[in-house]
Amino acid sequence: MFIIIGLMLAGMLLGYLLRKRNLRRIHTIITVLIWILLFILGIEVGGNEQIIKGLHTIGLEAVVLTLGGTLGSVVAAWALWRVLYKRKGERV
Repeated sequence: MFIIIGLMLAGMLLGYLLRKRNLRRIHTIITVLIWILLFILGIEVGGNEQIIKGLHTIGLEAVVLTLGGTLGSVVAAWALWRVLYKRKGERV
């Protein structure tokens, strides 16, 4: 855990020190590294028997969480819109 936090802080420090430099290709490098990490994660998940056997359960939980999160966000956005844009005596 401390290694992860240390790496994150080191990256933040490096970013702070290099903030004035023109890093044109950094976006492409980061994108490629994320693709590589996702590929390796897929290999790791595919090689884990417990995950593969429980994929139908994990998938169902993911769908329920996704729908719940989306519905909650829509309801919260609607409520915020009503509070911010409703004027006295007007119907929205």
